[in-house]
Amino acid sequence: MAGEIPDLIAEARTGTGKGAARQARREQLVPGIVYGGGVDPQPINIKYNYLLTKLRKGRFLSTLFNLKVEGQEDVRVICRGVQRDVVKDLPTHVDLMRLRRTSRINLFIHVNFENQDKAPGLKRGGTLTVVRQEVELEVTAGDIPDHITVDLTGKNIGDVIHIDDVVLPEGVKPSIQRNFVIANIAAPSGLRSEDNADDAAEE
Repeated sequence: MAGEIPDLIAEARTGTGKGAARQARREQLVPGIVYGGGVDPQPINIKYNYLLTKLRKGRFLSTLFNLKVEGQEDVRVICRGVQRDVVKDLPTHVDLMRLRRTSRINLFIHVNFENQDKAPGLKRGGTLTVVRQEVELEVTAGDIPDHITVDLTGKNIGDVIHIDDVVLPEGVKPSIQRNFVIANIAAPSGLRSEDNADDAAEE
């Protein structure tokens, strides 16, 4: 299971419509709506600066959040849209979707590398070059892996590790339908310099 799911703190918004939304913005709040999960839509407000900090961290649209609203039970949500001011590019409204445990969503999952000591290429001085420290995977909301593991056993200099080389947890699959590169084992710089010199000599 994934590590701690980050909180997203909001407050219930009593009014609805454009008037209530404008009032929220005057009070440095960003109006939003929480929908789905077989429950009536819930209007909310999120503090402007707090939301801006979350947005600037990146991947806001692919992060599972634990929504906390005072007086209500916590609920897992994922953002399905952020409306922005067309001139200032600042948030003016957010759409959040409630998730059931069986919901399928795309999330970025961390990649762990193990058995470096069993990789001949690394023992010879090669360097593990990580292309993707995280990969976007389609997962079930109630069973999110904390990470996926790349086994480096037997990997030599020049070997390239693709997503198809990784054993994924049951029910997890890549969101991108191509065999993309996760990492490779590059030759040590001294060896690369020698190869370049040899190539130059042959020319």
